[in-house]
Amino acid sequence: MDLSNLCKLSPEEILKGAFGIEWESLRAHSDGKLSLTPHPEVFGDKLTNPLITTDFSESQIEIITPTFDSIDEAFDVFSLLADLVNASLPDDEYLWFQSIPCILPYYDRIPIARYGEEGVESEKYRIELAKKYGVKKQMISGVHFNFSFAEDSLEKLYEITGSELDFKEFKNGIYLKIARNYLRYCWLIIYLTGCSIGSHGTFSKDCIYLMDARDAYGSYYSTQGPSFRNASCGYKNLKSLYPSYDTVDEFTRDIQSFIDDGDLSEAKELYTQIRLKPKHPRDMLNSLREDGIEYIEIRTLDINPFYKCGLIRHDMKFLHLFLIYMSIKSESDYADWQREAKINEEMAAERAYDESMRLLKDGEEVTLKQWASEIINEMYGMCEVLGIDEYSTLKLMHDRVSNPDLTYGKRLLELIRERGYINTHMMLSMANKKTSKDFVRNIDIEDEMYRKYIPMALFEK
Repeated sequence: MDLSNLCKLSPEEILKGAFGIEWESLRAHSDGKLSLTPHPEVFGDKLTNPLITTDFSESQIEIITPTFDSIDEAFDVFSLLADLVNASLPDDEYLWFQSIPCILPYYDRIPIARYGEEGVESEKYRIELAKKYGVKKQMISGVHFNFSFAEDSLEKLYEITGSELDFKEFKNGIYLKIARNYLRYCWLIIYLTGCSIGSHGTFSKDCIYLMDARDAYGSYYSTQGPSFRNASCGYKNLKSLYPSYDTVDEFTRDIQSFIDDGDLSEAKELYTQIRLKPKHPRDMLNSLREDGIEYIEIRTLDINPFYKCGLIRHDMKFLHLFLIYMSIKSESDYADWQREAKINEEMAAERAYDESMRLLKDGEEVTLKQWASEIINEMYGMCEVLGIDEYSTLKLMHDRVSNPDLTYGKRLLELIRERGYINTHMMLSMANKKTSKDFVRNIDIEDEMYRKYIPMALFEK
């Protein structure tokens, strides 16, 4: 896809799509220790509730929104779900607003999610992951953003381009290009949204060793990087795996070879910053081949501790614009791009605030600030040509590039220096719970949106 074809669509047609949010968060007590109680009964059966479930652990709540036609609607429902979940927890229990875990018990006391007889395979999968990667790494949490272009917009674009491909291959080509470019440039999203800079001493030692400062309460933090969830010590595959993103057939072939070689237990174990999602997730590889790419999942975002649902609307809007930009951004023919992309991802996560740090651009060194400014300036140009009025969002991101003190990581750094890692996050988690409870207390339960998406049992709570 290129800009000349895309500009033949209206701004509304370009921005139309399907949007969804997934969010994992630990439950913690006021002392910062992990809650070891089972998944709260008020949220119903975690195996069948489509909105509120668990991820790896009984102590790790996951919120999954339905799919919406706009970012605003997806964000509003997600924010409401987060409010209801937080307000429904017991008095001395809070959502932990941080991607790196709270104070953890010994590994054998961390409760793996239990699903009963109907969820035996889900439970078995988690047990095997715990053996392979360690239980503590499984407790890392984050935000996932699901996106696809509107089907009618893609069909119109298909007609405009006069492509000789069939429509499925045309659509696959767009999402594959986004995936390739997103992997190349996700270091910018890590810098702009990263806010996982600290760790308690009970977490994984390989992460702690990368941090350069210590507070007075047994925790560690970094003054150099914004996102240790995305760092080399984060939750990643044990071996660097680089499947082809040239075609769906090549991608699925490579994933199958990773499974055959024992590097992956199944396709969904490939942990990348972006995922190609199929129509039928239980049969991922066959569905991708037969049905094509249904949507893409962005897995870069840290939990934002400064807002009651761990996510800021402007960040979602920027990410949407960024994915559109990824679809038209020209690609270089640099052969070793995936390895270079991973280096940049980890360098930005661990050392973005270090002015001596350099990223790699087709084998050449470049500063983060210079490259980031070039990208955002190109996005300004894109929005101008396409008639998309999101200049306030772009200015916000440009300001974060120009002044790192405006980033979430730097703001968090000042609080941790003053209060310590655990105290800072409990302060923020308590404030977020109070905000959510105040909001829920004043909800009009007759509102159609609330009745459509939210279980009434939560209101009764």
